[in-house]
Amino acid sequence: MSAAQKVQQHPAFIQAQDKANYYVNQLDKELNKYPALTAFEQRTQIPKSYAFIGGVILLAILHSINAFASPVSNLVGWALPAYLSVKAIETTGHNDDTQWLTYWVVFGFFTFLESFALRIVLYYLPWYFAFKSVFILWLQLPAFRGAETLYGTIVRPLFVNVSSRTGSSSSTAQPESSVSAETLRERASAAIHSE
Repeated sequence: MSAAQKVQQHPAFIQAQDKANYYVNQLDKELNKYPALTAFEQRTQIPKSYAFIGGVILLAILHSINAFASPVSNLVGWALPAYLSVKAIETTGHNDDTQWLTYWVVFGFFTFLESFALRIVLYYLPWYFAFKSVFILWLQLPAFRGAETLYGTIVRPLFVNVSSRTGSSSSTAQPESSVSAETLRERASAAIHSE
């Protein structure tokens, strides 16, 4: 009996193999929810769980190569959300529209903040883009609803605060939502006749 056969028959190896198979089967059940992955599996004859694990490993490798870290992180931030946003626009319901609009607002806010401090953050956190990718996945995955959480706790209160300050500076200005085309026409004609 060869050494490889002895290792494969060892109880610890068998137990680890059974545990790995269990998790791969659980992942496969979870990935069955996505028709695109099922179609991919049928076309390529590659199990979708193996393709998913391979994709995650590829992303990890690309994150470890510094030159690819930023583009891959940005790709994670816009590729899937852009596709799902277009799908959401085409559906009749509004729940998915709200989810993706919220995501884009939070993602834009985060990208804006990132533009100020990226060099400092990269100096102190060399694996920043890997953490950013995980954060972006947390924002966009429906299981976590991270974008909605951050919108409700940070972005919306900040917007309401800024909005209330700018709205209170002009006492004669109407709220923008109450300005109609007719009101604008009346203002324009009054301005023309007053000259």
